[in-house]
Amino acid sequence: MLRQRFVLDTTALTDSLAWEGEGCTNICEGMNAILDSVAEARLHLGISCYIPYPSVYNEIRDFVKHNECDEAVLIKVDTWLVKMTPDRYEVKIPSKVFYEYVFYMRSRINKGMNVAEEAIWEAVARCIALSAEEGDLSAMKGEIEREAVGGIVRKFREKYRNALRYGILDSAPDIDILLLAKELNAAVISQDLGVQRWAEQLGLRYLEARTFPVMIKEYLSRARAIQKSDGLPLYVPQFGEDDK
Repeated sequence: MLRQRFVLDTTALTDSLAWEGEGCTNICEGMNAILDSVAEARLHLGISCYIPYPSVYNEIRDFVKHNECDEAVLIKVDTWLVKMTPDRYEVKIPSKVFYEYVFYMRSRINKGMNVAEEAIWEAVARCIALSAEEGDLSAMKGEIEREAVGGIVRKFREKYRNALRYGILDSAPDIDILLLAKELNAAVISQDLGVQRWAEQLGLRYLEARTFPVMIKEYLSRARAIQKSDGLPLYVPQFGEDDK
């Protein structure tokens, strides 16, 4: 039977819908619950879960410390998640993927430029309107910054983020997740739209972070049902040299 391997990004442990589905009320409880399921799947089903090191590992550590989680959470991360650095020199990616990425990024940059232009024109129009109403713009500097430009800048940032960031690979951990999954022929577990899009481009299996704990529990439930009906023990993997 082909060994199941998964490469997790940070959202596999931190996505709120993932741990709320476990009946948890905060991120620390949620990470504990998900890691407990990972441990059980590792011991009884031979399922291996990897995280890129040090990029994703450091992100998870930061989440644990920032949310003041118990030290036990980090111990479980170190115990049940396999830390591995992707082979950035040997993993082969089709040149077509780079072509598609450059084309896609150009379209997103153009969208970002359009958003910036709209914000500039809106700010100019607002200042002209204020000038017509009050006359002296220099005397209205504070009001312009507070009422006109400030609101436009906030709106611009939100629209620019939507236009340029969502759906793209914008960090080293994102790249590491895809490279490691490609290297191991593993499934990607993430809630990031950029990771999802490019996992599809690379022909990688993909599963949303929020459904990952549900899938693990289904595996375990089915294994226990077979054990009960056939009187067989749960599968305990025999670890060989190729297991990590």
